[in-house]
Amino acid sequence: MVTYNDHLKNILIQILESYNHLKEIKDKPGDLKNIKKEMLKINGFLKVITNKIDFENIHLSDFKPLKSKIKQYLENYSFEQEIDTMIPLYSDDIHRVKNMRLKILESLEDKKMIYDVEGLIEKL
Repeated sequence: MVTYNDHLKNILIQILESYNHLKEIKDKPGDLKNIKKEMLKINGFLKVITNKIDFENIHLSDFKPLKSKIKQYLENYSFEQEIDTMIPLYSDDIHRVKNMRLKILESLEDKKMIYDVEGLIEKL
């Protein structure tokens, strides 16, 4: 049976894997679709953490501040509509593709959220 901590760890690992995929994208024409896919995965996992994972069941003091950062991220950053607008117009413009990818990475690194994810994975 999977424990609450194991469940959280698996979700955090999937977030980190998508984050790393975003970092590895080479900014070629057509990569906006791959960027959107990884961003949607990350957002989905972050929503699962905020809605389904209760910090009372996670006995690590680092989880509560991370959950707060995740909520702030979900409230303050949304790239889906912008990417949907860009795909038909600028999917071949590598500079715009790169800029969008870097903005998403920057937003994930805001308030060191992604680094807190890495740290929590190690502690779980």
